Amino acid sequence: MTEGSQDVFGYLDEKEAGYLEELKEYLRIPSVSTDPEYKDEVLRCSEFLLEKLRTAGLEAEAIETDGNPLIYAEWMKAEGKPTVLFYGHYDVQPADPFEERRNPPC
Repeated sequence: MTEGSQDVFGYLDEKEAGYLEELKEYLRIPSVSTDPEYKDEVLRCSEFLLEKLRTAGLEAEAIETDGNPLIYAEWMKAEGKPTVLFYGHYDVQPADPFEERRNPPC
């Protein structure tokens, strides 16, 4: 392992508890995109993501659509380096039908 790799792993070990708490906070937002009753939660989740992305140093924006906003972020300060794309859903599917679940939703 290189010295740089050790630095990264040491940093992650040091920050692990905080990152896990942020992830749990994110996962607790019931951003159910298919149910209009959760529209405010989807918007709250989009704001959560914007804040986290901006805090991480990315330029981030919400792009309005006919449905829920698209969250886009970029960091273009590594000229000549490869592009990496992360894609993730911040809107989730409903927890029901509950009778078909093996475990309750968190």
